[in-house]
Amino acid sequence: MYQTQMEAARKGIITKEMQAVAQKEYRTPEEIRTLVAKGQVVICANRLHQCVEPNGIGSMLRTKINVNLGVSRDCKDYDAEMQKVMSAVELGAEAIMDLSSHGNTQPFRRKLTAQCPAMIGTVPVYDSVIHYQRDLSELTAKDFIDVVRMHAEDGVDFVTLHCGITRKTIQQIRQHKRKMNLVSRGGSLVFAWMCMTGNENPFYEYFDEILEICRAYDVTISLGDACRPGCLADAGDVCQIEELVRLGELTKRAWAKDVQVMIEGPGHMALDRIAANMQIQQTVCMGAPFYVLGPLVTDIAPGYDHITAAIGGAVAAMHGASFLCYVTPAEHLALPNVEDVRQGIIAAKIAAHAADVAKHLPHAQDMDDAMAEARRTFDWEKQWQCAIDPQTAKSIRAERKPELEESCSMCGKFCAVRSMNKALAGEYIDIL
Repeated sequence: MYQTQMEAARKGIITKEMQAVAQKEYRTPEEIRTLVAKGQVVICANRLHQCVEPNGIGSMLRTKINVNLGVSRDCKDYDAEMQKVMSAVELGAEAIMDLSSHGNTQPFRRKLTAQCPAMIGTVPVYDSVIHYQRDLSELTAKDFIDVVRMHAEDGVDFVTLHCGITRKTIQQIRQHKRKMNLVSRGGSLVFAWMCMTGNENPFYEYFDEILEICRAYDVTISLGDACRPGCLADAGDVCQIEELVRLGELTKRAWAKDVQVMIEGPGHMALDRIAANMQIQQTVCMGAPFYVLGPLVTDIAPGYDHITAAIGGAVAAMHGASFLCYVTPAEHLALPNVEDVRQGIIAAKIAAHAADVAKHLPHAQDMDDAMAEARRTFDWEKQWQCAIDPQTAKSIRAERKPELEESCSMCGKFCAVRSMNKALAGEYIDIL
């Protein structure tokens, strides 16, 4: 018997989840088992989440996409959030994180793990204040740990825990004078709790107890980066790097208990620094999968941060990140609506696919090659089938119908593809 995917892998057991991942990734089950045993691939699958569709997360596999959703005090419609969830799954998101920060969150969380085939993640520190309906300073370490247990019992597949900041971090933040301090919502709550109570970070102090909970349900820990840079100026500073070193130490402790681990990363970071950051993470955290928010490569594009994140995400994934958290046009501005979610997912999927092609993963370029063939032969239906977002592609062509059906309204008879097809076939090329 085994309790976690990692324990099974280390015992030489190939689980049905490993078999499913192997088939999707064009790998052998033994290859997947070996990578899970090393901690270089995680399969987030709480044993209570019966409808989850297994997916592997690791730098040598297809880059996966996470979608953040959830209600807030200003936007409280759970039905609207469920609509976003189903839309995200239809668009191909492999994971959903419920970041709800208002109301009775448990029914929605349980609905997700009962009905949603995507991996489900949460940030238990958010839920602690809501669940107990007490101010942050009134919560105890035990309260925080009990919420982690509750989320595991609800079937959540992975939890983000900000274990890497300690009381030492308080002094670092005060001394190093960051422009943006901490922009991690969960990290800021832990930081504030330590400041108000004078106690050590409960997620760090009671990490062994958390490991026992996660091991019992096979919950993957996503080690949150409380010190991730919230602007270009803070990227790669002492606070970020020291926290990463501590996350590497916690990774070893988790693996010793057969608990699967991911590492969370930046954040905001200039384009030329991303590759080095990925390499540092792979070294310090021994190849554990890296989960990045963006990185956003500029700070000045509110309303377009799905684009800034896609640029950074493609570079990050090409250099070792394995899990991209989508960013929507509403980032920094508002709770995303359904259209924001769609645009965020499409941008993240483009970034992930571009990275997979660059990494020469098995069959990663197949759809690109099929698209090239469809374009050469003017097979528009095939082009829709190959497109990441066929809905938008179809609507653009339909709105601007060309006179010549085989071409488009930009080139008409000047179309290079049409001219070359006719020239190579020895046909007359009519232009006017």
